Amino acid sequence: MPQQIEEQDVAQVDAHQHYWNPARGDYGWMPKDDKILTRIYMPADLSPELEAHGIDATVLVQAAPTVEETEYLLGIADATPHVAGVVGWVDFERPQDRKQLERLAKHPKFCGVRPMIQDIPDKDWMLRADVQWGFEALSELDLTFDALGFPIHLENFLTILKRYPDTRTVIDHCMKPEIRDHSPERFQHWANGMSRLAKETNAFCKLSGLVTEASEAWATEDLKPYAEHVLSEFGAERVMWGSDWPVCRLRAQYSNWRMVAEDLTAHLSTKERKRIFGETATEFYRLGI
Repeated sequence: MPQQIEEQDVAQVDAHQHYWNPARGDYGWMPKDDKILTRIYMPADLSPELEAHGIDATVLVQAAPTVEETEYLLGIADATPHVAGVVGWVDFERPQDRKQLERLAKHPKFCGVRPMIQDIPDKDWMLRADVQWGFEALSELDLTFDALGFPIHLENFLTILKRYPDTRTVIDHCMKPEIRDHSPERFQHWANGMSRLAKETNAFCKLSGLVTEASEAWATEDLKPYAEHVLSEFGAERVMWGSDWPVCRLRAQYSNWRMVAEDLTAHLSTKERKRIFGETATEFYRLGI
């Protein structure tokens, strides 16, 4: 059985979740008529899960490449006490969007941005000269950067993070390792890249998204080597748990993934688990909780 977090005296945080309404029309990645994804998800849908697991706050993350969706999420955050922070989006291909960043940064729940790099065909996009202003602005404005990509992006992320060492960066979903197509070669490539990010940069990492990268017939043992590597390399001080709800529902319900995450971290000390399930995210995103 998973070992529960003991002596709860700090806020528990889900560091990565989404709310959306497909009728907005700006979720280009979303499959049409998907019975799980293509529906409205709002705070009332998630609140029972948060209450059941004693989770005090969440970080609401963008799911559409539009500033309008970011404003939509900030509106939800304004009306939803459990949303402590919002990770939004601006167009890195529009230098004039620096003004958007400066404006959004004035909102007390705005944390930073997430370019949807995993969906950009050019794997070297982040190295382009015309988008560097965005990384520079995040550093100058002291905003966070959620690094969303695949193992093919590991080397480029290392370049960017070393170029902008003062940027507060967190790697989303453990950089989406190829769990369903696991092979020793694929695992080693991913593991080596993650080790370099951990050792050569100040990046944090989200213990999230692993279940979605596994096969439909996944088991906890399939996820274990990936979780162990992240925990070993980054340490609890730089790891935060996130549900990636409702995307996680493609493979598991919220409670299932939460219990598996507790199981994957059961060997750690109470202090370390408190970091992973709350303190790390609270400090990284500077949540007002």
